[in-house]
Amino acid sequence: MNLKDIAKIINSNFDGKNFEITKMNTLHDATKSEISFVANSKYIKEIQTSNAGAIIVDKETKEFVPSGCVVLEVENPYLSMAILSKYFAPPIEDKTLPEPIIGEGTTISPKAEIAKGAVIGKDCTIMAHVYIGANVVIGDNTIIYPSVTIYRDCKVGSDCIIHANTTIGSDGFGFATNKQGEHIKIYQNGNAQIEDNVEIGSSTTIDRAVFGTTLIKYGVRIDNLVQVGHNCIIGEHSVLVAQSGISGSTTMGRNVVMGGQSATSGHLSIASFTTMAARSGVTKSIKESGLTFAGFPLMEHRMWLKLQGKIARLVKQN
Repeated sequence: MNLKDIAKIINSNFDGKNFEITKMNTLHDATKSEISFVANSKYIKEIQTSNAGAIIVDKETKEFVPSGCVVLEVENPYLSMAILSKYFAPPIEDKTLPEPIIGEGTTISPKAEIAKGAVIGKDCTIMAHVYIGANVVIGDNTIIYPSVTIYRDCKVGSDCIIHANTTIGSDGFGFATNKQGEHIKIYQNGNAQIEDNVEIGSSTTIDRAVFGTTLIKYGVRIDNLVQVGHNCIIGEHSVLVAQSGISGSTTMGRNVVMGGQSATSGHLSIASFTTMAARSGVTKSIKESGLTFAGFPLMEHRMWLKLQGKIARLVKQN
């Protein structure tokens, strides 16, 4: 899509060189043939160092766009990004793709469905009612139990186990709201990637990224009924226990443990070797590694135990 047409779609004045835009991307990752956006002034430093060919901005941030990058000024960049995302969404299934490639020794149930463009490695087991979408890549020795769904463009490594009814690569929960209160879908045009030696329990959901990749790193263990939001990164050998939830764009270091029904807010950074007890509520980034937390608001576990003891004594006194 050329830049002049994009300007019309988002109702922006266009005054500059017209060229083809291949995709939307973040300020950090965008290239000269890609377009990005700025929805918050806290990203001003990233504007100045971005290599994007064009950036959607408002009047407060347009002065920070580097020379050589086309400025597309709008009233609400986040809403404009949502509107534009639809035009860069790939087809759900592409009939022009080649037939699936199945590795030697792999067993696929006749009741499973493998879309075009998929590549499945050696010695895998794909059970009944599994759906593997277009361009999905699966490594060797991976077991996928019944009714698992893997959306288009996602990647699953070798020696993985994915239990029944889990969904990988469904759309992240993203929308922009206009002045009339209508919610405009943000199309999730990235993917989800599961590295090697990962086990995922049943009925878990791992959302695809808006741009880029939602990443589950090597050796992670995920229990049943876990939600991983879009653009999250879960570090090596981390453990996510049942009913825990990780909001979008949260990054975890290695060997993080989240107890049952614990949750994080979005856009946080969790240090390696952090442990969060059951029902912990994490609203701020954790920068120091090796600590154990509990409660809501979150506090160190020893302090939380003391607090519970004091509350219990107060109750007895009454």
